[in-house]
Amino acid sequence: MSILKDLESRWSGSRDPFLITGSQAITFRSINETVPAYLKHIDAGDVVALIGDFEPNSIISLLELLEKRAVVVPLTKDTKHQHEYFFDAACVDWIIEYGKIRRRKVNVRHKMLEKLALMRRAGLVLFSSGTTGKPKAILHDFDNFKDRYSTVRPTLRTLNFLLFDHIGGINTLLHTLYNRGLVVAPQSRKVEDILALCHKYHIELLPTTPTFLRMLLMSGLTEKNFPKSIRVVTYGTERMDEFTLKELCRQLPNVDFRQTFGMSELGILRVKSERKDSLFMTVGGEGVDTKIEDKILYIRSKSRMLGYLNAESPFDEEGWYNTRDLVETKGNYIKIVGRDSDLINVGGLKFMASEVESFVMQIPGVKMVKAEGVDNPITGQHVMLTCELDDLKISLDQLKGIVKQNLPAHMQPRRYRLSEVKYNHRFKRA
Repeated sequence: MSILKDLESRWSGSRDPFLITGSQAITFRSINETVPAYLKHIDAGDVVALIGDFEPNSIISLLELLEKRAVVVPLTKDTKHQHEYFFDAACVDWIIEYGKIRRRKVNVRHKMLEKLALMRRAGLVLFSSGTTGKPKAILHDFDNFKDRYSTVRPTLRTLNFLLFDHIGGINTLLHTLYNRGLVVAPQSRKVEDILALCHKYHIELLPTTPTFLRMLLMSGLTEKNFPKSIRVVTYGTERMDEFTLKELCRQLPNVDFRQTFGMSELGILRVKSERKDSLFMTVGGEGVDTKIEDKILYIRSKSRMLGYLNAESPFDEEGWYNTRDLVETKGNYIKIVGRDSDLINVGGLKFMASEVESFVMQIPGVKMVKAEGVDNPITGQHVMLTCELDDLKISLDQLKGIVKQNLPAHMQPRRYRLSEVKYNHRFKRA
């Protein structure tokens, strides 16, 4: 069954909205009746950059393009400075932005795109965050990607914090559409604005990031203004610090905090936390295998990408993907302690940047920190700590004193930098 016919069948007879954006309540029927005229230019196999957001025009364009068996590259205005790179990497033929369409000349087409076109299958291209190099163009066969939505599942009233260009944001949208749910799209992702929206629309599920949850904790609004309607908070995309999680669980005992784990390369994975205040979890689900070698997590998934359009395949001959995540184990549970690139070596003594960050995060007055290993001609490396402090609660000298008293000498930062800890448009630390 086609995507649109399947959704039409599932929403048959319903006048309930599936999307609230701004002051608009949007039904599936209303967007399905207003197909943009510019889509008539698109043929099966065309690669289309769709610059948009979770609003009616972008959503129906996304669905119609997939229906046409095109390859869709969802992007947002936040990454405009990278768009030309994205267009080149994904071999984009057409660009749709703000209701306008323009053609783009492509000289060379990747063989995986040609294969999808010959098979008349829809495609989806997502870009990695590019925190360790240039973003990679991740190509999925959408017909495989959407298989997870074939089974009807319960939904909660959800705020779609994750973005239009993120696998988590696309997953939330499709899960809502396929299961007749309701999703609310925020216009702002400031803590106060997110909480206000959750109050207004009685949000039950808030999918977000550890960076946002740290900002929420430091805002002081958890005990004063946290919506009672929220039953579940999910977090992923980056490592969570244990202190923030435990403190949020203490302040919000009625909220179920659930860790997610996934990579755009592997599709959506099923995760089960040991407890809501624990970072230990199991990763798996149907068609997913895991193994650990030298403390690094490897995953093999049937819903994996076809490959990168601008890099070599990361899969070995048996289909295993090296996540580069270092883990601790507890029975069948694992805990991500950092990336292999986060390992710091000071005079032969190795430790994770997260160990320094986890301690400093617990000091009152510390808003956000980032520890990094910096080259040192004598010791090989030393720690540089970027700190964002509440000046009314702690000074830099006080912070240094606490760190000196409590951390081993080799883990103590040799350089401190007072600055905002930057995060990208996905609310993930840069």
